[in-house]
Amino acid sequence: MALDSKIPAGSLAEKWSKHKFNLKLVNPANKRKYDVIVVGTGLAGASAAASLGELGYNVKAFCFQDSPRRAHSIAAQGGINAAKNYQNDGDSVYRLFYDTIKGGDYRAREANVHRLAEVSVNIIDQCVAQGVPFAREYGGTLANRSFGGAQVSRTFYARGQTGQQLLLGAYSALNRQIANGKVTMYNRSEMLDVVVVDGKARGIVTRDLVTGKIESHSAHAVLLCTGGYGNVFFLSTNAKGSNVTAAWRAHKKGAYFANPCFTQIHPTCIPVSGDHQSKLTLMSESLRNDGRVWVPKEAKKGLKAKDAASIPDTDRDYFLERKYPSFGNLVPRDVASRNAKYVCDEGRGVGATGLAVFLDFADAIKRDGRSVIEAKYGNLFDMYKQITGDDPYTMPMMIYPAVHYTMGGLWVDYNLMTTVPGLYALGECNFSDHGANRLGASALMQGLADGYFVIPYTLGDYLATIGWKDKVDTNHPAFAESIKSVTDRQEKLLSIKGKKTVDQLHRELGLTMWEYCGMSRSEAGLKKAKQIIQDIKKEFWTNVNIVGSGNELNMELEKANRVADFIELGELMVDDALNRTESCGGHFREESQMDGEALRNDKDFFYVSAWEYKGEGEQQALHKDALEYEFVKPTQRSYK
Repeated sequence: MALDSKIPAGSLAEKWSKHKFNLKLVNPANKRKYDVIVVGTGLAGASAAASLGELGYNVKAFCFQDSPRRAHSIAAQGGINAAKNYQNDGDSVYRLFYDTIKGGDYRAREANVHRLAEVSVNIIDQCVAQGVPFAREYGGTLANRSFGGAQVSRTFYARGQTGQQLLLGAYSALNRQIANGKVTMYNRSEMLDVVVVDGKARGIVTRDLVTGKIESHSAHAVLLCTGGYGNVFFLSTNAKGSNVTAAWRAHKKGAYFANPCFTQIHPTCIPVSGDHQSKLTLMSESLRNDGRVWVPKEAKKGLKAKDAASIPDTDRDYFLERKYPSFGNLVPRDVASRNAKYVCDEGRGVGATGLAVFLDFADAIKRDGRSVIEAKYGNLFDMYKQITGDDPYTMPMMIYPAVHYTMGGLWVDYNLMTTVPGLYALGECNFSDHGANRLGASALMQGLADGYFVIPYTLGDYLATIGWKDKVDTNHPAFAESIKSVTDRQEKLLSIKGKKTVDQLHRELGLTMWEYCGMSRSEAGLKKAKQIIQDIKKEFWTNVNIVGSGNELNMELEKANRVADFIELGELMVDDALNRTESCGGHFREESQMDGEALRNDKDFFYVSAWEYKGEGEQQALHKDALEYEFVKPTQRSYK
């Protein structure tokens, strides 16, 4: 299948506005004749469902949580970017576009990224109108702060709970449409398959997570807004329930999976403390505005945070400030993460494990006063103290990189449609906007841009093309076939009765991915990882133990379904990392570096890797979606 990204012609600044004018429309009277399924109710899903309901479509929205309010979007802390230039410090739509392209190490589409920057200014107005309580300056104007990869202040925030406040805004809009009868909400329902008839997405199959009942739903179009796949690493900052199942099942039905190896490691997380952990905790990147990252110049084994004050300033290595004077502690996440790894590999890490660096606020508190720092980061400091027992007001935080976000996802064209007509992917579920590394505060921007300002236009074009009569109901044999496939897989999992738990096998997968496909990758390590993952898959399907039955609430069965998909995804991530013999952004191949920095190979890798599923046990086929840069000149990325 030839990939057509459907990038509009014309100048960069006019592509989106001209494209919107050229899209077909559905008149208001006809919108009520169309049914749309939205899977996932985080920022992308809730905003899309609310917007489409407002337009008049009949929307069915699904989430596996007990409420849309529990979507993982609430975990985003630091802020959301927008090119408002309220600080009058030189920001613009083009500068946000350029910073995002550069931050992604020139592995994203120009047109998609510029559109994101364009609509960012509308997102803030939308959210303010919904009552989102952004921080404000003394005079009442909206406040901004800086984030990594930028030299301007463009990040709007609500203390350290920006994601939660933005989701509450989208949730209120969603609830309004539920009350109006335009959105039907299905909580505690997990999508297990997408139904494809005559090459088009016609509906989904779900499992009621309370009763275990397998159900099917039909629609004219299906929107996947199901987040990222960071939990393939077992330990990540993602909610424990976050998974890849919806996207992976769509992949098996014909949707290409793009850039799966592009994983973001966040530099500011609470370090691993033991095998008892099921997830890791994020400390917002916004903390690097005022916190200084350092380690001792000479190794101090087991140095504790309470003893950090005993190290004089002359014996401290503020390594990000030393190596990157232009950006200092606000270098992009991939750069900060790798450098934290480097100093720990040198034996200069702190804490009991030596796998941590200090994030120190002493200078900021001395400069601005405790009350100012508390107003900015109080809830984050409180959270850190509750988890670690250390008080960041009197001693440094200890942080270390951890898996956070995934830039890869389902391949989509400019309209956010996958390679399956009628099947769309929004937010972190798609690959489209961040390239090989996401700048902080851009995830919230993309999720809301896709849901509020892109899909309402582009979906209408598809629906107007097919017509409202082009719908298949759940009596079609394809739905029965899909239900049988889901049920058979469920029964197979329950019948194994092995000796290992799902979590044991998931942890083995995660440790393998972190060791060989994490912050640093090599050909030998990736080949070893592929064999280990194949062995884990074999053991999973012969030795996993799942108690209970399918006709009841069964969380072990839920996890098993998800981990089976993670195992297959993990192998594809390794294949993608093996294929891309360059370093770019978060993908760091040890064989391709220059002075410890990522060394791209633009000659051979100016493309998006789009993988096509070819069947059980078969090698996936690689398709190359060429990246063309007309308006920016790719250069060796430097933050020095």
